[in-house]
Amino acid sequence: MTMHPDKDAHMPDAGTVPVLEEAVHSNPRTLTEEVIPIAEEIVQLNKRETVTGTVRVQTVTDTVEEIAKASLQKGAVDVTRVPIDRVVDVAPSVRTEDGVVIVPVVEEVLVTEKRLVLKEEVHIRRRVDTEEVEVPITLRKQRAVVERTDPGALEGEG
Repeated sequence: MTMHPDKDAHMPDAGTVPVLEEAVHSNPRTLTEEVIPIAEEIVQLNKRETVTGTVRVQTVTDTVEEIAKASLQKGAVDVTRVPIDRVVDVAPSVRTEDGVVIVPVVEEVLVTEKRLVLKEEVHIRRRVDTEEVEVPITLRKQRAVVERTDPGALEGEG
């Protein structure tokens, strides 16, 4: 590197850049010899975790007395005997008419000849009764209780 006789002795080499303070305090230079420093700021961010509060969750079981309602059905039958006393050639079969089950009852009767006589019919009618009942029962229900603590309260702990 060649030095010009009018250059300052404090002039940095061509490979280095003068700092701002050197540029301000240096001697004035000609337009072609003036060095303008360029500065750049760089930001570096760091993160850290900070506890700002805590949460406590607990479950509480409550019991509630309630009335359980239900419909109960009870089946029953009514039996009616209907006298017929009619002579038949063949025993009738069991049959259902209008929801009534009819069971024929026959008997052999000794006459000079043997005949089949329908003695009676048993009519069976089905009946359904409904009864409303109320039974007290205990039900358990859980609920969650959540408490948040103030971050300032953490400082007093320890």
